[in-house]
Amino acid sequence: MNNTIKRGISGTVFLIVMICGLLLNRYLFAAMLLFIMVSMMYEFYSMTMGHDFRKSKVLAILSGVTLFASLFLVCAFGKPVRTIAVTIFPLLLLMSVSLFSEDREKFWKFSHMYTGFLYIAVPLACANMLVFDANLEFNGLPLLCFFILIWASDVGAFAFGITLGQKYGRKLCPSISPKKSWIGFWGGMLSAVLAALIMNRIGMMTYPLVHCLLLAVVMHVAGVVGDLFESQWKRCYNLKDSGNIIPGHGGMLDRFDSALMAIPAGVLYLLMINVL
Repeated sequence: MNNTIKRGISGTVFLIVMICGLLLNRYLFAAMLLFIMVSMMYEFYSMTMGHDFRKSKVLAILSGVTLFASLFLVCAFGKPVRTIAVTIFPLLLLMSVSLFSEDREKFWKFSHMYTGFLYIAVPLACANMLVFDANLEFNGLPLLCFFILIWASDVGAFAFGITLGQKYGRKLCPSISPKKSWIGFWGGMLSAVLAALIMNRIGMMTYPLVHCLLLAVVMHVAGVVGDLFESQWKRCYNLKDSGNIIPGHGGMLDRFDSALMAIPAGVLYLLMINVL
């Protein structure tokens, strides 16, 4: 199948699944985010650790699932915040298991376990804080708006970068991602701001306009950092894609690299202005 057609079909299916998972109900939201989290952690550990320490990788992924599930219970059902403490147990077990590793020369790889947890599990778990209000009611629209800002930023950066950046612009970070340019960076920011303006005007984003626009800027910058951070990992291990779960698009980590930085940055901004 032509790669463009394959990308179009898989991208459309992916978009429909995302929208349904974010808007229909809390359980579909949780199932979708957990699937994305497990897939990304698996890809990250496969990239950085290969086939070593398989049982420990399972424990690390279990730690991420436990964190998401406990925060889901707190935000969706009003369970005590101390519920999140159960995440400590699989993490402690992971540390304990590492002590009995026979391959001491590869012991340093255990550091990737905790990197994957902080890099992937923590940001996705933060999404629970965005989709549940003080009355424990589920509303996936704010998270969908977050993703629209991220997608607008990515599309704008690509469009401006491919049309103007490659010919006229200075490179943004050529040692990590040679195709990214400053023109693409500013174009992505403009696209994200315009998306925020439109969503505010049609009632999707109900925050004051100035905060919608500032949120778009914050998430765009964080998303670019997230994109470059994942590219650095792939460059370190000489990989083009983190996986192949999405035909024509690569792995889950390739699709959500920007979101891993943009979502927690957006949540933190909303917490700072006291709207969460």
